[in-house]
Amino acid sequence: MTTASQLWEPLEPALSVRQVLTLERVLAGEPEVGAGAGQLDRPVRWVHVAEAADVGVMLSGGEMVLTTGVLLAGDEEKQAEYIRSLHRAEAAAVVLGLGRAFPAPPDVMRRAAERCGLPLVVLHRPFPFAELTEEVQCRLVRRKFAAVSLSEAVRTELTALITAGAPLQRLLDEVARHSACPVVLTNLAHRVLATAGERPAVDDVLRDWDRIARQAWGHHPGRPGTGGGSAGDGWIRAELVGRGERWGRIVLCGHRGDGTTGRLLADRAAEALVLHRMLGGSAAASWEEQSAQSLLTDLVSGVVPARQLLPRARAAGLPVNRRAFVPLVVRERAPDRLDRVLRLLGLPGLAARLADGATAVLLSLARDQDAEALTAHFAARLRSEPGAPAPVVAAADTRVAWDDVPAGLREARHVADAVADSSGVLDLPAVVRLRDVHLRGLIRLLRDDPHVQSFAERELDGLLCGPDEDLLEDLLSVLRTYLATGRNKSRTAQLHHVSRPALYRRLEAIQARLGVDLDDFEQAASVHIALLAHDAQQG
Repeated sequence: MTTASQLWEPLEPALSVRQVLTLERVLAGEPEVGAGAGQLDRPVRWVHVAEAADVGVMLSGGEMVLTTGVLLAGDEEKQAEYIRSLHRAEAAAVVLGLGRAFPAPPDVMRRAAERCGLPLVVLHRPFPFAELTEEVQCRLVRRKFAAVSLSEAVRTELTALITAGAPLQRLLDEVARHSACPVVLTNLAHRVLATAGERPAVDDVLRDWDRIARQAWGHHPGRPGTGGGSAGDGWIRAELVGRGERWGRIVLCGHRGDGTTGRLLADRAAEALVLHRMLGGSAAASWEEQSAQSLLTDLVSGVVPARQLLPRARAAGLPVNRRAFVPLVVRERAPDRLDRVLRLLGLPGLAARLADGATAVLLSLARDQDAEALTAHFAARLRSEPGAPAPVVAAADTRVAWDDVPAGLREARHVADAVADSSGVLDLPAVVRLRDVHLRGLIRLLRDDPHVQSFAERELDGLLCGPDEDLLEDLLSVLRTYLATGRNKSRTAQLHHVSRPALYRRLEAIQARLGVDLDDFEQAASVHIALLAHDAQQG
């Protein structure tokens, strides 16, 4: 398995030039920054003592170079080349100890360092460089060891969560807890699939995600371990790669700790996410489904105000500016089939399964598009899909304000619930709306009222209790179809695959058990209402 660490540059150290200059031993040398004062936050990877003019050939980048200049005295060209050589080798800084070769910092070195942007620090009171080297090296080693220890602890925790069957969100929450910053999981198109961290901080990141992602990924395309653009310091990202395939990215947004720790945390997180996906045997789309499910569930529940969910919707790739939103609920247990139809028709939208087994769909259309025609086209295409029964597609009226979307989704779910299990009996349109559910919709709203519950039990008592449960269930099914078809005996017999005489015997048994005359409109209506209420309560 290819891990994120194989895609990164070497880990950066935990000390900057500025931090080194605050060490007690360095302060005793009376340091003065002679050039490159704006570059003091450069990371120091190592400390190296060197005098030769071509010192750069001995460096690999990130070193703080210590020198007395003893081999440079009297030769301005060597002095300038010394600085240029350090710059080419990407050294972090050069520290010149005065006294042995130079009583004052040479102007040639200062000017060359200023042109190159290389910090030049002079020590007015020289001391043994070995002391400084020893202290800095020890600090760097200790910090790297602490970072590695932390990363191994995180690896252990995440692996334990994976083996315990923890969901994706639980892993991200653990990463956010250790990194103390927002964590964002994206696909390769930079669309946000999941987030973790303190909600206000996450919302701040998502609010401007399009610009951040465009600028951050637009810089250094070949260096996936670095931040870029206005994303700023502390933006650390790692690629999710396994079996030769890149799946997405994890981003630590604004990590405030040292770079080593941040990189290692991101590394462990990337490894864990790759393992989570591979052990789960799920496709990348499953993470997108979870993202859509979380967003649509929050919209339907109304627990989170719609305005707060807008950044998440935008970051998930849903167009939200000047759009018309069509809330749908489909009695379809395969959200991936709905996603496929959306892609085939080129309709921007999200689809996700809700807790009750229905699938919510939110279409985002341009305001000049014909929403009803496109919704009908979507329903017709969905019904024409081979190998599955025709689903019930329930729709609410189009919403042009994002704040109205939650109410629209709840309305669509109410419509879908009202006609559940009735598509084979009722003559329903391709797209069912609130105006189509009539009495069923009202009963669905009142199903939890104690008076309605008592009424349903009283009216249907003869068919609800008895020793022969199979018989009672059969009689209830026949009664349901008979009333739903407007007491059409031929249609009822056809739907139940029985003869007319057999149907008559069942209807007589029903009337005897309930003590009603189903030919009487008022009595039949009363039983019909009670049955609708009973079915709604059971549902």
